[in-house]
Amino acid sequence: MPRGDKDKYTDKQKRKAEHIEEGYEKRGIPEDEAERRAWATVNKESGGGNKSGSGRGVPDTKVAARKGGRLGGKAAARRPASARSASAKKAAATRKRNQAG
Repeated sequence: MPRGDKDKYTDKQKRKAEHIEEGYEKRGIPEDEAERRAWATVNKESGGGNKSGSGRGVPDTKVAARKGGRLGGKAAARRPASARSASAKKAAATRKRNQAG
């Protein structure tokens, strides 16, 4: 089998790679680089091709997809505690007001 052959991948893995590749291309990454990154992501999440042997039922890790969630929250963490507290009190008052009405 030639290097780069995708026969050992499931249809779901192929769809996932295509979707990831489109996302990279939208951000201006060249097509060949986007394809390389997409398959690297699929391999990282699922451990490579899943079709043959007894390892078909191994779940994906989603480790690459989880990165985005870790990036958030930095702006709120930089704010002083008093500002966060005031914001939380204001939100609680709004929820209470909306629930009553």
